[in-house]
Amino acid sequence: QVRLVESGGGLVRPGGSLRLSCAASGSMSTINAMGWYRQAPGRERELVARYTATGSKTYAESVKGRFTIARDNAKNTFYLQMTSLKPEEAALYYCNGLITTTRGEVREYWGQGTQVTVSS
Repeated sequence: QVRLVESGGGLVRPGGSLRLSCAASGSMSTINAMGWYRQAPGRERELVARYTATGSKTYAESVKGRFTIARDNAKNTFYLQMTSLKPEEAALYYCNGLITTTRGEVREYWGQGTQVTVSS
């Protein structure tokens, strides 16, 4: 069983910063890719940033230059540093992982989400 747990969400003023964390645990062999998605009420879930095992990073156009995805391999933890946050970026932020389990299965996992609210 693999589990992803997000943390770090909260209330921030427009222009402020937050750092989200996603800790992966369980029967993992390899984390092939990890990404952050967000979903606001009434909108579809969208990719914010993604990090592959080869070190390749992908960002949504709207967050380039403001958000940074990073990882700590020793802790199996991924981060999303968000700066210059905008009110329209308030959403439930989810961690997503493409993980090879110790059984050799490649499966996709989601965290439960962490709420980010951007408001003055």
